[in-house]
Amino acid sequence: MSLIVHKYGGTSMGSTERIKNVAKRVAKWHRAGHQMVVVPSAMSGETNRLIGLAKEIQSEPDPRELDMLCCTGEQASVALLAMALKAEGLDAISFSGWQVPIKTDSAHTKARIESIDDKRVREHLAQKKVVIITGFQGIDEQGNQTTLGRGGSDTSAVAVAAAMNAAECLIYTDVDGVYTTDPRVVPEARRMRVVSFEEMLEMASLGSKVLQIRSVEFAGKYRVPTRVLSSLTDPMCDLAEEKVSGTLITFEEDENMEQAVVSGIAFNRDEAKVTIRGVPDKPGVAYQILGQVADANIDVDMIIQNQGTDGTTDFTFTVHRNEFNKTMDLLKNKIQASVQAREIAGDTDVCKVSIVGIGMRSHVGVASLMFKTLSEEGINIQMISTSEIKVSVLISDKYMELAVRALHKAFGLEKEAA
Repeated sequence: MSLIVHKYGGTSMGSTERIKNVAKRVAKWHRAGHQMVVVPSAMSGETNRLIGLAKEIQSEPDPRELDMLCCTGEQASVALLAMALKAEGLDAISFSGWQVPIKTDSAHTKARIESIDDKRVREHLAQKKVVIITGFQGIDEQGNQTTLGRGGSDTSAVAVAAAMNAAECLIYTDVDGVYTTDPRVVPEARRMRVVSFEEMLEMASLGSKVLQIRSVEFAGKYRVPTRVLSSLTDPMCDLAEEKVSGTLITFEEDENMEQAVVSGIAFNRDEAKVTIRGVPDKPGVAYQILGQVADANIDVDMIIQNQGTDGTTDFTFTVHRNEFNKTMDLLKNKIQASVQAREIAGDTDVCKVSIVGIGMRSHVGVASLMFKTLSEEGINIQMISTSEIKVSVLISDKYMELAVRALHKAFGLEKEAA
């Protein structure tokens, strides 16, 4: 009897009717002989509602109390799903993250999982129960409830699957797989049957909203077979077909993957650009700036340091748009004086567009085709970042959709790989 982990997103849990459909689907898998662990998100919109309430009380909500509040969304989901499974005639039991326990560090609102004790879960699975565990949350060493950040239920599910050596982790969402790019931007976007772990990791880090990046990191580190598929299909659809639907994140590069130079295009509107002008051009200045930014728990993405002239240089980097104001305050109030910078400038009207593909390792001219395509559309590139299997550019936000459509066509992504 194989152990399967199902994860259901907020849309899948968005109403009592949809929760009943989730229960029907889980029951179908259980009756086919699988041990089932289910990790649901809060009902659609619930976390935003709770954060909104918190901000009505406190403009910058206390992180610990915000975690306490936001944990209630998933607690409602697991209890309702357990009731729905009982109504289907199955024995089910729900647990909060702290009851498992899922142990995390103490970084409230974006904690990281450190370990999972699966003993209690296995005891109930041995009694033929369906076990339902809250996504998105855990408990730190001091006994405080913590949350993993937005999309954290994906991470919870893959981490549980890794800890329990599950046969597969199925991520049910409101889309039927991973596409070459967002179909709402490019109607010709194509669903991929398989995507490599490396490509999925890059796409998640570059703005693809299908999976949270830490869930992909877990999948890769512990080699958890992970599939993305739709929860909006008939819950009683044929199990054999469902098992091979959606997109499988694979760890083996097959021949078709070798033929696809670029597999997908990711974009991210949550970017903001910060520039520190007139910084003394001397060793250690990058650390003086970025060390303090890191100490403030601000994640930095793209970085450029210009060639120095007249003994000074300009230093530019990007951060998440939500952390732009915090970054600018830090730079102006602490860093500017300490590094003797002439000026601090910022821009939130930017976005990042990226091409991703493991085939880029063995093909030349990929970046030049990207730059040529953007040039022909009159789109100026502000920053460039590359890795072995991706090229990212920072451009003006108003050109994002035009850039994605043009690049999707230029690399022929609407066509199936030969």
